[in-house]
Amino acid sequence: MKVTVFGIGYVGLVQAAVLAEAGHQVCCVDVNPKRVADLQAGIIPIYEPGLSALVQQGVAQGLLQFTTDGAAGVAFGELQFIAVGTPPDEDGSADLKYVLAVASTIATHMASPKVVINKSTVPVGTGDKVKAVLTTTLKARQQDIQFAVVSNPEFLKEGAAVADCQRPDRIILGTDNPWAEKLLRELYMPFNRNHDKIIVMDIRSAELTKYAANCMLATKISFMNEMSNLAELLGADIEQVRHGIGSDPRIGYHFIYPGCGYGGSCFPKDVQALIKTAEQTGYNTQLLKSVEAVNNQQKHKLFGFLQQHFAGDLQGKTVAIWGLSFKPNTDDMREASSRVLMESLWQAGATVQAFDPEAMEETQRIYGSRADLKLVGTKEAALQNADVLVICTEWKSFRSPDFSVLKQQLKQPVIVDGRNLFEPSRLKEQGFIYYAIGRGDSVMQF
Repeated sequence: MKVTVFGIGYVGLVQAAVLAEAGHQVCCVDVNPKRVADLQAGIIPIYEPGLSALVQQGVAQGLLQFTTDGAAGVAFGELQFIAVGTPPDEDGSADLKYVLAVASTIATHMASPKVVINKSTVPVGTGDKVKAVLTTTLKARQQDIQFAVVSNPEFLKEGAAVADCQRPDRIILGTDNPWAEKLLRELYMPFNRNHDKIIVMDIRSAELTKYAANCMLATKISFMNEMSNLAELLGADIEQVRHGIGSDPRIGYHFIYPGCGYGGSCFPKDVQALIKTAEQTGYNTQLLKSVEAVNNQQKHKLFGFLQQHFAGDLQGKTVAIWGLSFKPNTDDMREASSRVLMESLWQAGATVQAFDPEAMEETQRIYGSRADLKLVGTKEAALQNADVLVICTEWKSFRSPDFSVLKQQLKQPVIVDGRNLFEPSRLKEQGFIYYAIGRGDSVMQF
C-alpha cells in the first residue's frame, strides 16, 4: 500500500520505518529541510534502539523516502498519517496548530479520495476539527472528493518503540467508515496475524483511550512515589512493598517502580492536556491534578537528599551524575528529572560532572557550555574528585559498578540513588552512605 506520513519525529519515523519493513511504500513529509536531508543521507535524528538499521533498510529497498514537498506527499498515498507534535500550550492544553496545518495541506492538494489518520496524541474532538478543515478547504476549492478521518493512537514506549510498533498489544481504530476500516485492516494485516489485535470504536473514544492509558500509567508511578515517601517516614522498605503488591494480578508489576519522577514527551504533557480538556467541560480532575503534583514534588527529591546530607550548604561541591535522559535507551531529556536536579544544584553553587550513554549531545544542546557543567566520556570519569554520586537514570551499565573504584574516586562514599539500583545493606557493609527512594532509612521531610 502507498502511505504518506506527515511528521518524522519519534512516532512518525518509527511508524514509517516499520510499515516499510512490512512491505508498504512510505513517503515521509517534514517541514525541517535539515532533518529530511539527514535522513536521506542515513543520519537518524533520534536515538532509538533498532531504528537506524530499519530506516537504512527501507531507504535501500526503495520503500522509504523523505521530502519537504507537502503536495508530493499528498499525491503519494491513499492513506495520510498525521504524526506531528502536539506541544503543550501555555495553559497546558495541547496545541493543535501543526495537526490542523497538515489537515489543511492535505485538503489543499488532494485530487483523489484519502483516509486521513490522526496518529498524533490529540484531545477529544480533534477528529471533528480535522474533518471541518478538510470540508471547508475542499468547499473553497469547489471540490467534492471523498475522505474519511480516523483516530489511530500510538502506544509506543521510548526506548522500545520499534519493538512496540512491530508487535503491538492493540491497534485502536476510531472510525465508523467501512471504507477506511477496510483499508486500515489491510495496512495492519502483517501486524495482526497471530490474533486479532484491532479494536474498532468511535473517534472520540479512541482519542480518549490514548490519554486514559498514559494517565493511568502516570497515576501508578505517582502512587508508588507517594507510598515510597510514606515508607521512609514509617521505616518500611518500598521495594518489599512493591513485591508484595505486584504479586496481586489485579495490580501487577508494571509501572510500580518508585523513583525520582517521570518525564519524557508523553506522560507530563498528556496528564496536563487531559486536565485541561476536563476543565473545558467544567469537570475537576482531582486525581490527575494530584498525580501531576506528586510527580513535580518527586523531581526535587534528589536535591532534597543532597541538601539534607550537606546541611544545606552545596556551595563549591562537585556532584557526579549518572544518567541524564528521562529513561534508559533514549537520548530524550524532555521533562527529565536530571534537569530539575542540575538546575537546582547550579542555583545552590554546585558543579555537575555528568555521564549518560546517549544524552550527552542533547545536554550540550540544551545548556550549552558553562563552567559548572562538565560532560565526561565514562561513568568512572564523572566520579573523579566528586563529593557525591547521584543516579538519575537506570541504564543497565550503571547496575553493577565496581564499588571499590567508586569509594576510591569519590571524596566521600555517598550515593544518592533515584532509581533504587542497589541493595542498601550491601552498600552499608562497604562503608557507603546510601540515600534511596523509600528504603526506610533515607528519610527526607517534605
